[in-house]
Amino acid sequence: MLIVGLTGSMGMGKSTVAARMRDKGCATFDADACVHELYRGQAASLVEAAFPGTTGPDGVDREKLTAALAADPRAFMRLEDIIHPLVRTAERAFLEQADAEGHAVAVLDIPLLLETGTDALVDVIVVVSTDPQTQLKRVMQRAGMTQSKLEKLLARQLPDAGKRARADFIVDTSGTFDETFAQVDKLLMGLQGRVGTAYQRHWV
Repeated sequence: MLIVGLTGSMGMGKSTVAARMRDKGCATFDADACVHELYRGQAASLVEAAFPGTTGPDGVDREKLTAALAADPRAFMRLEDIIHPLVRTAERAFLEQADAEGHAVAVLDIPLLLETGTDALVDVIVVVSTDPQTQLKRVMQRAGMTQSKLEKLLARQLPDAGKRARADFIVDTSGTFDETFAQVDKLLMGLQGRVGTAYQRHWV
């Protein structure tokens, strides 16, 4: 089984690429969705203990947590110490299931793939990218997004140029959906028959 690490900054179109890979038969793990699920369940009490007053009946209140993180620059490290091990456990369970089901390609869709060092645990790194103007337009359309909030979020991520420099493959989403899908399909065709070693070396 070949493990593909899929990443890209906000607004680059990573979700679109991940969906296409899923439609093409790749087992796909969504790290963001995993974190949201953890916030609603397993991680809620741990986050409350570290950041009192940030949870409610439905788990972690993301607005309250964001405010707590903004008040203390070191708070992100404490949060990551809570969340990252739980996500890694979920990733391992996902890969075990994908391998048992006989998938040739398993995709780890992780926004902070390079920043967290998870790139060392995959066979192939795919970076999704677009031009800065398109990125800004897409992100600013999100509910509650402001220029200040965007700058803070991007400050925690490796710049796009740095991600592109470390990529094995780059998918440019500046064009139409069909153009993006064509790039993904070509990429997956190129991966056919490629032997992965990361799963046995790092996950078993």
